[in-house]
Amino acid sequence: MKNFVEELRWRGMLHDIMPGTEEQLQKESTGGYIGFDPTADSLHIGHLAQIMTLVHFQQCGHKPFALVGGATGMVGDPSGKSAERNLLSEDVLQHNVTCVKKQLEKFLDFGAGASGAELVNNYDWFKDFRFLDFIRDVGKHITINYMMSKDSVKNRLETGLSFTEFTYQLVQGYDFYYLYTTKNCKLQMGGSDQWGNIVTGTELIRRKINGDAFALTTPLIKKADGTKFGKTEAGNVWLDSKKTSPYAFYQFWLNTSDEDAMNYIKIFTLKGKEEIESLVRIHQEAPHKRELQQALAKDITIRVHSQADYDQAVKASGILFGNSTTEDLESLDEGTLLAIMDGVPKATISKQVWEQQPGVVDLLSEITGNLIFPSKGEARKMIQGGGVSLNKVKVADVAQKAEQALLHNKYLLAQKGKKNYYLIIVE
Repeated sequence: MKNFVEELRWRGMLHDIMPGTEEQLQKESTGGYIGFDPTADSLHIGHLAQIMTLVHFQQCGHKPFALVGGATGMVGDPSGKSAERNLLSEDVLQHNVTCVKKQLEKFLDFGAGASGAELVNNYDWFKDFRFLDFIRDVGKHITINYMMSKDSVKNRLETGLSFTEFTYQLVQGYDFYYLYTTKNCKLQMGGSDQWGNIVTGTELIRRKINGDAFALTTPLIKKADGTKFGKTEAGNVWLDSKKTSPYAFYQFWLNTSDEDAMNYIKIFTLKGKEEIESLVRIHQEAPHKRELQQALAKDITIRVHSQADYDQAVKASGILFGNSTTEDLESLDEGTLLAIMDGVPKATISKQVWEQQPGVVDLLSEITGNLIFPSKGEARKMIQGGGVSLNKVKVADVAQKAEQALLHNKYLLAQKGKKNYYLIIVE
C-alpha cells in the first residue's frame, strides 16, 4: 500500500500530523474524512487542495468520506474569519448540498469496495438531535478552558464571537465522533486553519469512549507574492462552468507565475514525481515557452471540466493571443466568447442600423461612437494598410459594406492592428 503521508510530504501538502497517524495508515486501510461547508452552490479552487487530499487518500488504498455540512453550514465556522458569517436558510443550504455533491462525484470513486468513497451530510444526524441532549452528551465532555484555548476563538474575542460560532468546534467534534462510531472513520483531515476543530473531535472521542482517533492537516495555499490564492479581480474561481467559464478557468492556471506553477503542479495534479521533475527541467531550459503552466492548465481543466472544454479553451486563447481563424471564432459558444471579451472595449449599435449595411469606415468610426477610430480618415488609412479585420477576415476595401454574419446573431469582432480588439454588439 502506497504511503499516503509520504505522498503528501513530497507534494508539499503536509502541515500538521498527530502522533501515531502515519503508523495507523500504514497498518491498515483506514477511513478518513474532510468536511465541505455548502456556503455556495459550487466549490471553488480554494477547495481543490482538500479534494486532491481525498483523491490521494483513496489512491493509497484508504476509504474517503466527503462530509457535506448541511448542519454546520447553518452555524458558521469562526476559523480564519474576522466577522460573524451570514447564515443561510435551510432550503438554500439543501440546494447547495446537492450541487456540491455532484461536483465531488467527479473526483472520487464512489463505487463499492473497501476504499469506495462515501458522501455524508451531517444534517442527517443533527436534524433530530435535541439541544438538551447535545449539551449533555457532547458539551459535558469538553471544558470551556479547552474551547477558549483555540486560536479560532481567541482571535475573535476582541471583535466579538457569538455563542453559535463558539459552539462550532463542538458540532464539528461530534461529526468526527459520529463517523468514528458508525462508519469506523478514524482520521479527520482539513486545512491548517481547521487543526483546532479537528483535535476537538479526537479529544471528544477519547473522553467519551476512550477511542484512538487521528488528525492531519494541509497547508493553506498562498501565491508566491503573498496574495490570496484562488481570487481574481472578478472574485472566486469556481468549479461550476456557469460561474467561471472553462476558458477563464484555463486562463487562471495558464497565467500563474513560474514559482507558483512549480508548487501547484504538485498539489493540483496527479502527475508523479519523475514526470513533474522532468517538466520543471524542461521549463527551466526555456521559461518563455511556459511548458509548466500549459501542463498544469491542461491537467486541471480536463479533470474539472472535460477534454472538449479544454480544447475550446485552447482554441479561444488563440483568438486574442494567436493566429486563429474565422472558423475558430465561429465555433465558440456564446459564454466562451463573452469570457474572452471580458476586458475588451465594447460598442453597442441598433439592429436597424446594422440591417442597413453601413460602410465599414462609418461603422468603425462614427456609428460606434469613435471608440475604434477617432475619425473616418484614420479608419480609411489603416484599412488601406491592411490593418483592420472583422471576425478575423481582413477588410480589403475602404468602400466595403458591413455585411458579415454576426456571431450568435449578435456580435462582431473588430481588430485594429495586431493586438487591439473591440466587440460590436448589435441589439
